[in-house]
Amino acid sequence: QVQLVESGGGLVQSGESLRLSCAASGSIFSNNVMAWYRQAPGKQRELVAQITSGSNTNYADSVKSRFTISRDNAKNTVYLQMNNLKPEDTAVYTCFYYALDNHYWGQGTQVTVSS
Repeated sequence: QVQLVESGGGLVQSGESLRLSCAASGSIFSNNVMAWYRQAPGKQRELVAQITSGSNTNYADSVKSRFTISRDNAKNTVYLQMNNLKPEDTAVYTCFYYALDNHYWGQGTQVTVSS
């Protein structure tokens, strides 16, 4: 059982930045993948960024030059630094954990970017 608690969402203007955090607790396996997904109203959920326990990363093309995913393994926490935010980034951002054929989702945090 893994619990994921997210924080850092909010309302910002275009061009501003936010840093999302996801703290994992419970039965954490060292070899895992964590990721951030997002879902805008009326849209399908999409992968934003993912990171392995070895810090290999992958990004959606739309955010690759603006967002950075990182992790602090000592704290079992993953971060998403979001720079130069755009209105099209508005969505509910949700943390994801996968290891040993088990996966878990966080509750989601709202990010709203005004023009």
